[in-house]
Amino acid sequence: MRVLLVLPLLIPLLTAAVSLLAWRWVPVQRWLAVLGATALLAAGLALLYTVRHHGIQVAQMGDWPAPFGITLVADMLSAVMVVLVGLMGLAVTFYSLSSMDARREVFGYYPLLHILLMGVSGAFLTGDIFNLYVWFEVMLIASFVLLTLGGERAQMEGALKYVTLNLMASAIFLAAVGILYGVMGTLNFADLSRKLHAGTQPAIVTTLAMMFLVAFGIKAAVFPLFFWLPASYHTPPIAVSAIFAGLLTKVGVYALIRVFTLLFVQHVDYTHTLLLAIAGLTMGTGVLGALAQHELRRILSFNIVSHIGYMILGLGLFTPAALAGSVFYIVHHIIVQTNLFLVSGVVHRLRGTYELPRLGGLYRSAPFLGLLFMVPAMSLAGMPPLSGFWAKLALVKAGFETEQYVVIITALGVGLLTLVSMTKIWTEAFWKPWPAGQSFPADGAPDPPHGTTGGMALLLGPIVALAALTVSIGLWPEPLFALAQQAADELLQPELYIRAVLRETP
Repeated sequence: MRVLLVLPLLIPLLTAAVSLLAWRWVPVQRWLAVLGATALLAAGLALLYTVRHHGIQVAQMGDWPAPFGITLVADMLSAVMVVLVGLMGLAVTFYSLSSMDARREVFGYYPLLHILLMGVSGAFLTGDIFNLYVWFEVMLIASFVLLTLGGERAQMEGALKYVTLNLMASAIFLAAVGILYGVMGTLNFADLSRKLHAGTQPAIVTTLAMMFLVAFGIKAAVFPLFFWLPASYHTPPIAVSAIFAGLLTKVGVYALIRVFTLLFVQHVDYTHTLLLAIAGLTMGTGVLGALAQHELRRILSFNIVSHIGYMILGLGLFTPAALAGSVFYIVHHIIVQTNLFLVSGVVHRLRGTYELPRLGGLYRSAPFLGLLFMVPAMSLAGMPPLSGFWAKLALVKAGFETEQYVVIITALGVGLLTLVSMTKIWTEAFWKPWPAGQSFPADGAPDPPHGTTGGMALLLGPIVALAALTVSIGLWPEPLFALAQQAADELLQPELYIRAVLRETP
């Protein structure tokens, strides 16, 4: 079983390495990227099946026993997240075959994409907090290069904001790790959980919890630390924006869920009430920012921020139903948000702009694209019977059960305002007539890099697949709810994790 924990790291690493050997043969890199992403998805599914039927999986690198060696751990939450990494990696890779320009491909786009997937997978599977920092840095380096690849002025401006704030988060993270090791003498999650639950030095532990909250809060883009995201996610090529939108902030959310269920649960009345307030403020400020925008990718970027709040909401409520709702919401949001960015790329291909005032007439000229937009847009807004409806319903129900009426009313209001922001895109880009006197396409959209007909099929294929998955989850939510409930049960019973890692019998 150990190999299943290593494969999600080894596959993207080998894919990137072999792609670098094929540096001069871009077509070879393209199909290596597809094969690598397919293999990563298959490995994630095998890992999910194993965890589902055989419990938490642990691998000790070099056969060094925990807490002394490097540990890889897959519980249900980790396994679900690794599957999503493979799924989004495959969708974006196929999309990139048609959308990515030759100049960026020549300079290593596909190897960088797989290094990013490796970093994200490593963050989900690591069993100690220092290696979580290491995988964060792998992810940061790859994402920074992808963000700047091409060297356009808007990219460089966005990248400076992105890397500055994320380096600050990394510095706070590393300082917290150093203090934690100095106080506890260990960095293994399971060993830390045991020692922190002993209740020693509560003041230092609470301070560390706040340091990790700030560090992971920046990476998750929660209030008031989110402003780097809408300033940078609209600047790179759309395939890069899509993979960022789907995965990067979710690593921060995952880290928050991991440490505030496994490590910092000594003062729940304080820490998790603070998380609850942050969730409400993140939802509200994000959706208000989206309503104020008139550029398609900026609207979607602010909606990323807004819906991070829903994921943190379940953690703040801290009940089995609420955490299951958060896990369900993460899965739903990764699929939907990635798809919305992919749709926006097709809009740009057809019209040459992301500016809503300069768009229009798409429903008449491309009705199928209009349908493909409506599926993730209405799911994001929580309309039945799509996946977003069940995700919001689970969180709202959990909120009412814990009598947190203010934040639940906020969540319902934000859902309504999300619908308004999606309707704004529909009205401006699809429903209204093409602006009179404007040339077509608006900015002279570039020709598809790899052929018009085949190129458009490669663009629409991943969008259709993700839309079908959104509809399927909405019509048959029970299987995903079962996985989410198992994940929540494991998170709220840390002894299961501890015994699996430290190889203790009940």
